Amino acid sequence: MSQVQVEYALPGGDGSESIARAWARVPLVPTPAQRAEQKARAAALLAEHDAVLVAHFYVDGDLQDLALETGGCVADSLEMARFGRDHPARTLVVAGVRFMGETAKILSPAKRVLAPDLEATCSLDLGCPPDEFAAFCAANPDRTVVVYANTSAAVKARADWMVTSSCALAIVRHLAARGERILWAPDRHLGAYIARETGADMLMWNGACVVHEEFKGLELELLRAEHPGAKVLVHPESPASGVAQADVVGSTSQLLKAVIEGEAATYIVATDNGIFHRMGQLAPGKTLIEAPTAGDSATCKSCAHCPWMAMNDLAGVIDALERGTGEIHVPEPVRLRALVPIERMLDFVAEHPDSLVAPTHGFVPHLGSA
Repeated sequence: MSQVQVEYALPGGDGSESIARAWARVPLVPTPAQRAEQKARAAALLAEHDAVLVAHFYVDGDLQDLALETGGCVADSLEMARFGRDHPARTLVVAGVRFMGETAKILSPAKRVLAPDLEATCSLDLGCPPDEFAAFCAANPDRTVVVYANTSAAVKARADWMVTSSCALAIVRHLAARGERILWAPDRHLGAYIARETGADMLMWNGACVVHEEFKGLELELLRAEHPGAKVLVHPESPASGVAQADVVGSTSQLLKAVIEGEAATYIVATDNGIFHRMGQLAPGKTLIEAPTAGDSATCKSCAHCPWMAMNDLAGVIDALERGTGEIHVPEPVRLRALVPIERMLDFVAEHPDSLVAPTHGFVPHLGSA
């Protein structure tokens, strides 16, 4: 087994920042025959264990296909949370990163929640240690604490609200209209975008995603000049220089919707390139181009693909179901506290469907409303 070392920003509660390092496993690439055998075995195990596979758009295409072929879900983190909560299966296999599995367990404590690789994490999660974040909150007690989904259960337990990129704008706009001042964590780029769009008073934690941080404005401008008819799609975790050039700014499902329904022939996409698998399936004939990650000569931390999302594979699903590896546990006191901000988000989304992008009639099952 090989590994890669990933550098990420580790903010301090006092505004300082250091560079930390973590490891990510590089899965073995199966042969076509092994892939077919693994998919068949994983599908049989899902049925045998009354399990459903919930996969993020960024994981390997084989896992996305397996989820859809076996009645599971391929979605962004908002719809993953809702689907896992509402599905009757006794076991959830969550293909994504650890915080997604924790969210599933928080919402479904009676279900067994398994991860294909328990070590698959997130730079935003790693960059927001619970103790330091708690001290940051304690130093600013007059602010409403809003945390992004890309955080640990312990950080969510310290929050008033949890949001995803699908619903963050609507929820922060709602809070600002009530006169509330926001303490936001962990992604500084997403936070800055929300502040610009809503005018909310937001105090930021200084985290960043190792994937989206790489999308740079100058290289994107040069690429746009090469493809003058292309529409530019940007995830709001990206730096402002890229967001400013976007035709569409949105969550993974919003960007996918833009390609499916858009009239342009070509799209430049600034988010994790794992989404290209589902985009290509749902929008055949459209040309999809990866947004540049600081140019070919630059040092590339992730090359537009999360190294921890890449740790999910068919072999991990099989191991989880056969041997019970990768089970997610959230201590009950933490779970109960973290449940509050998550349920607030889900209740808000249910009560304010017009605040999100409305689903298209006859649209893709399980894509979600945002």
